[in-house]
Formats: sequence, C-alpha cells, structure tokens
Amino acid sequence: MLIIFVASTDMMSAEHTSRFIGPFLRWLNPDISSAAIAQVQLIVRKGAHMSEYAVLGWLLARAFLFGREDFRTRAALTSWLVAVVWAGLDEYHQTFVASRTGSPVDVMIDATGALVGLGLYLLFARWTRGAAPIDEGLKKEWA
Repeated sequence: MLIIFVASTDMMSAEHTSRFIGPFLRWLNPDISSAAIAQVQLIVRKGAHMSEYAVLGWLLARAFLFGREDFRTRAALTSWLVAVVWAGLDEYHQTFVASRTGSPVDVMIDATGALVGLGLYLLFARWTRGAAPIDEGLKKEWA
C-alpha cells in the first residue's frame, strides 16, 4: 500500500512516465505518431493501475485467508473492500498533487484489479490444495 501511495505522487505522474515511454516507443518505431504514443501511455498507465491493485488484492486475500482450509466469504469480501477503500483514498490523495487528478474511473479499474488478484489467489489456493475452497454456508445454499 505504501508503494501505491508513493506511485500516486508527482514522481509517477504522466509527465514523468512519458519521459521513458515516448523515447522507448520512438526507439522501437521512429515513425510513431504522438497520438499513438499517447494511446500506449494511457494503456500502460491503466494497466499499471490494474496490476498494482491485483497484487494488493492477492496480498490482502493471503493475509485474511491464509491458513484456512475453507473459503470464508466474509474474509474475501473484506479483502476486496479494503482494496477498494484504499483505491478511493489513493485517488483522493491525487487530487492534492498538482500534476495528478483523482478519477472515479481509476477507482473502478483498481477495484477490478483487486478482484482479479483475489480471484487468482483463490484459484491458486484451490489448485495447490486440490479442493474447492468454499464456505460451509454457501455449500448449504447451493445444495
């Protein structure tokens, strides 16, 4: 969460990351247009949002669910909600940084990333344990 907070400062703003992405793309393709560079930069930045929150979702799921033999719905939901609240706070923090803006769309991207990370953790846990991790209450509801 500290890494995400630091990434929300001016240090990782579009202005600063474009210093790396633009020259790299021009090195790959000297004829690339400025519009194409802007599109790639947008995709990279939104992909970074998704992936950093996927990692956070995975780590929160691991923290709340570690060592349990069965899947706890409340723990999984708590993991996701913590990530979503952090995403909202992160975007709010960005409204105080001159080179950044807070965006509800970014919160949705972050929430989706956290959900992906949580889902991947649960799939990995199921694969390594060999059984479906599921809440006892859900077993009764689905039976």
